[in-house]
Amino acid sequence: MDHRMPPSRRAVLAAMAAGALAGCAGPSGTARGGRSGTGVPRSEAASGGPSLTPRPAVAHTLTRSEVVARYGRRKPHTWGFDAPGTVRALPTRGAIALTFDACGGPGGSGYDQKLIDFLRRREVPATLFINSRWIDANPAVFRRLAREPLFEIANHGTRHRPLSVTGRSAYGIAGTRSSGEVYDEVAGNHVKLTRLLGFPPRFFRSGTAYCDDVAARIVTNVGERFVGFSVNGDAGATYTPAEVHHAVGSAADGSIVICHMNRPKGGTAEGIAAAVPRLLAAGHHFVRLSDQLH
Repeated sequence: MDHRMPPSRRAVLAAMAAGALAGCAGPSGTARGGRSGTGVPRSEAASGGPSLTPRPAVAHTLTRSEVVARYGRRKPHTWGFDAPGTVRALPTRGAIALTFDACGGPGGSGYDQKLIDFLRRREVPATLFINSRWIDANPAVFRRLAREPLFEIANHGTRHRPLSVTGRSAYGIAGTRSSGEVYDEVAGNHVKLTRLLGFPPRFFRSGTAYCDDVAARIVTNVGERFVGFSVNGDAGATYTPAEVHHAVGSAADGSIVICHMNRPKGGTAEGIAAAVPRLLAAGHHFVRLSDQLH
């Protein structure tokens, strides 16, 4: 059985404070200088790095003990992809957000370099939801991705678990079993990413993207927004290239597309390479989540 020590209150507060002192800097949709055709601010493309734009002050984030005290006895009323507050679409017509999960552990710690290289060549921005164990398995790759303004790093959890306060499972993966375990799943990788990036991640997606309504509130209290999807682009990297092409290529205005970057033997890279020109020809453009969600 896998036992892990939850992040201490001191570690969590110190990491969050470090992010605040750093100006909570990260890719922002408000950078001056306009945008390239794909959605990356020209000021970032020219400098080779993100614009360090201060973010608004974040409301007080709860500690583990505060989360348990507030939510420990609450019963969930929903389970699935539609917990209250879940972001599943973008506000701007024409924009599409490609998001790629890196699950780690039994979910796969591979690296789809062919996919990422295609995004680089075509200058297609994307949001990368990265699990703590994937970082541990690919430290050098993570460092390079984190430095590239084309990509935004988001939180995909500590152990890639569905987010439940009662232990519900999804796709055979056991979920977190209490409000304290929900906190551990979110905050553990939140602290790691804050330390590695120099600022806290803004977005969270659980393993399998399943979440109940109580757990979704805890995500907010840790200082992140729960992000779902409106287009399932590769079904956990099990789709063929043709299936990925069809699913992603059919994305509508404002779609958030979920695919995977941790299974290079799947059809994701080839399917994305076919779908992107089709979407651009239809008048869409690609954005990171932070380009649209403030």
